[in-house]
Amino acid sequence: MKQFIRSIAAGALGLACGFAQADALQVRSLAASCSACHGTNGVAQPGMESLAGKSKDDLLTKLLDYKTGKKPATLMHQLAKGYTDEQLEQMAGYFAALKK
Repeated sequence: MKQFIRSIAAGALGLACGFAQADALQVRSLAASCSACHGTNGVAQPGMESLAGKSKDDLLTKLLDYKTGKKPATLMHQLAKGYTDEQLEQMAGYFAALKK
């Protein structure tokens, strides 16, 4: 019986790790859409803002301001509206964790 319970617990732990990995991959996929303007891995070419290594809070504030229209933009306000606040927070965290 103890072996059965251990097997169930190990399976549940493995499943939870699988979901965590899928979430990380999903966030990376969401962030990939930013690469056209902000560069691969968040390091942009001159003339565009790099996102890598910026403060998560600053990035999230900007993204939410774009989404609500508080911050004017030519394109970002349209793009930000396509994501949930949670997705914007995840992407801000992703770019904040990257090296400059």
